[in-house]
Amino acid sequence: MTPNPKFINLGKDFWANIRVISQKLGYTERQGPRGKTNKVRSPAGVKKKVGQIKIPSLAEIKTALEELDLSAKHLVDERGETTKRGMLVADYFAYRANVLNKFVEPRLMDKDKARKMFDDLRRKVCPKCPLPMNKQKGKKKAHAFFTGIINMLIEANAKGLPCDYDPRQLTTVSRNNEPFRTLARRVDGAFPSPVNPIAVWKIKEYYYTTTFGSRVADGVYESLLDGMELEELRHNEIYVQHCLMIDDHFTWWGCGRSYLCRVVDMLHMGYVDEVLFGSEVVERLPKIVKEWVSIARAQQAG
Repeated sequence: MTPNPKFINLGKDFWANIRVISQKLGYTERQGPRGKTNKVRSPAGVKKKVGQIKIPSLAEIKTALEELDLSAKHLVDERGETTKRGMLVADYFAYRANVLNKFVEPRLMDKDKARKMFDDLRRKVCPKCPLPMNKQKGKKKAHAFFTGIINMLIEANAKGLPCDYDPRQLTTVSRNNEPFRTLARRVDGAFPSPVNPIAVWKIKEYYYTTTFGSRVADGVYESLLDGMELEELRHNEIYVQHCLMIDDHFTWWGCGRSYLCRVVDMLHMGYVDEVLFGSEVVERLPKIVKEWVSIARAQQAG
């Protein structure tokens, strides 16, 4: 998923409004007998009711800001009319809910769907790339399905160019053949390498979790940190594409819908260039890799 052009380059003050309003009102509707809910099934087979992504009204937004002793006049003027900025804020909340409910949620997979996709793709492409195992034990131990799918798709579309599927070093960008910037954290993959990459990515698959724990939340903040560092590079006219790929329906939709909202916010703030949700990797990743190949060949041609 790429950002909606209507909501990019809006300035950090716009996102200050989105964050504080979301914090005050909540990211999702409260569950209740009259509210719309659906059910998701945990890895243990337990059904859990989940509410819809919240679309706050302008009246709710105004009240929320005033309860925080903040002005809402930039959104709703003294005559009660919605300002241009107010309409943009309202439109973004509606867009975020719509894209998550209708585009993202259907593409998030569980482990069984991911396993089938992994097995089908493995038979089709006969990969030579790494297919790592997950970190589970006993009966849960298996391939890291989502990571394997991503690796296979990249290899199948990279036209034989190198790729580091598991960098064991920090990402470094040079200028005049000297180190210019080095990221604080290791990424999960870099094309063609973690030194002067064309693209880097993080993968967050959580097929066996039963709650949205701190480790999962940290994954969102890690991507935000990487994005802030890469944004600083762009101010120096150095561009590295930054992708985030996430999966597991129960973890992200059943437990972490508020964090999905933050991921969509992060995408539109420019800290991530593209987010791929679940099965979307099959739809979109081959096209992305072909773009990397074109850039690499242009660089080789000088």
